[in-house]
Amino acid sequence: MKRSFTKSFKIQAVEKVLSRRNDTTFTEIANSLDIGASTLRKWIVKARNQEFDTVSSIEINNMSKDKRPQDWTREERLNLVISCGSLMGEALNEYCREQGVYPHHVKQWELDFVNGNTQKTKTLSPAEMKTLKHENKALKKELNRKDKALAETAALLVLQKKVQAIWGNDEDN
Repeated sequence: MKRSFTKSFKIQAVEKVLSRRNDTTFTEIANSLDIGASTLRKWIVKARNQEFDTVSSIEINNMSKDKRPQDWTREERLNLVISCGSLMGEALNEYCREQGVYPHHVKQWELDFVNGNTQKTKTLSPAEMKTLKHENKALKKELNRKDKALAETAALLVLQKKVQAIWGNDEDN
């Protein structure tokens, strides 16, 4: 059964997530509100897209400034790796949360700098991604068709050998 929530409840839930303390997890907030975490994430996306009217503009600006780890420039990555160099354990986790990344991102970036793999990976546009997915699907379909044809040919060859073993060759008569 689908539950319906008022717009004000959704806005309050988003504001609660945005103003949470470091020791409160996203899932804990969703559970306390008795809603699914995916639902709460959808509401946050709607707030980012300004589909909710009354979420404070300061919080929306903060949300739009949050970057995904792959959006960080090399300079920003290097600065973060340097600033995290002396941090360990919980202090590292807390600092990474404040910056919006996970400790494993920092470790990977550090390895990239050490190994010289600092080139930014190319992100694909949605149109390119759609084209590649379509192409991948077509290639899988073609491969499946060829596998079936190969299996059929192998089965016919086995049957032909069995027939020859039972009846002998036509040349024998």
